[in-house]
Amino acid sequence: MTAAPSPGGAPRPRLLILSFSPIVGDARVLKQVRLFAPDYDVTTCGYGPAPEGVVDHVRIPDELLNWRLSRPLLILRRFRAAQERQEVVRWARERLAGRRFDVVLADDAETVPLALSLHPDGGVHADLHEYAPRQKEGVPRWRLFVAPYVRWLCRRYVTRADSVTTVAEGLAAEYRREFGLDVHVVTNATPYRDAAPRAVHDPIRLVHSGAALPDRHLERTIDAMGIVTGPLTLDLYLTRNDPAYIERLRERARTVAGDRVRVLDPVPYAELLDVLADYDVGVFSIPPVSFNYAHTLPNKLFDFVQARLAVVVSPSPEMAAVVRAHDLGLVTDDFEAPSLARALDALTPEDVARWAAHADAAARELSAENQVRGWAEPVDRLARRAGVPPRRGAAPRQERP
Repeated sequence: MTAAPSPGGAPRPRLLILSFSPIVGDARVLKQVRLFAPDYDVTTCGYGPAPEGVVDHVRIPDELLNWRLSRPLLILRRFRAAQERQEVVRWARERLAGRRFDVVLADDAETVPLALSLHPDGGVHADLHEYAPRQKEGVPRWRLFVAPYVRWLCRRYVTRADSVTTVAEGLAAEYRREFGLDVHVVTNATPYRDAAPRAVHDPIRLVHSGAALPDRHLERTIDAMGIVTGPLTLDLYLTRNDPAYIERLRERARTVAGDRVRVLDPVPYAELLDVLADYDVGVFSIPPVSFNYAHTLPNKLFDFVQARLAVVVSPSPEMAAVVRAHDLGLVTDDFEAPSLARALDALTPEDVARWAAHADAAARELSAENQVRGWAEPVDRLARRAGVPPRRGAAPRQERP
């Protein structure tokens, strides 16, 4: 079965982007939507309202939780039954039954069984946002009961996907080692922003943006600001993942660093780069308390580049490799506050200006527009297998959710 013709007479491939997340707030999935919507008839299935550019959206009810699994079935290792009875999977399978797609792009391991069950004409591409079997390894219950289930998902289903991507080379290497997967990397790069570095402030302005999660140990960054002797200030824009933790950070900042540090509310992502661009240095230090944290290559690093900032990061191998390859700033000796303080005290306006210029030179290479080829190529290949190669610039069908 082929796709229905567009108004111009040429069929457009039908792509389902499947994600058990609120898609309009999921930066990685939104990049997929924006990449494919001009050339595919994109249907999304996930939480929240429809993203712009899709021809249809299957909205999962908020009350259905994507990780609500039967504990007795997990304990008994009846993983197939646990997967089939998962409430989100059952609901989505019913709503998508009878619909035909040329390609399904499945985000994260838990969506892959459903994607395969839809039997898309061209096949399934799986995009794995983390190393799924070790996602919450610091939580004993998760490690004992859920991790074996996730490994089963990877062995039984992800290995049957036609192509697979993930966010960093360290994760890809582990997927290859444990499951024999042929995994390619698409980083969490930020869309290109046409800008130029600004003059360095006096005092030098440091910034961090991201989630307020206790296992990220942001207090170490604040403690470093209590040690530095140079003219520096730090603002942290933190999403309210854990309001109590944010209050603890604010109190620690007042106690340790005084007016050097401010803990601020988050800004909408559409405004974030403009806000970041008014600083000089982006800072991110994260201890390797889990496998995924050890191999982190976060979008904030790419945000700093597009904001034309110098950077100071912990010696996390993925981040350190990018910073050193493009000479974007400093990598600390270890993950502790004194090491970060030494790096911050070593900053000079001349070095900061030089690293910001290097960020400007690397901005196109490190942009999302360059990285998303890693999705375009395998998905286009599957569309061609379905007999409906994408026609660049073909008009979408006039269908709305």
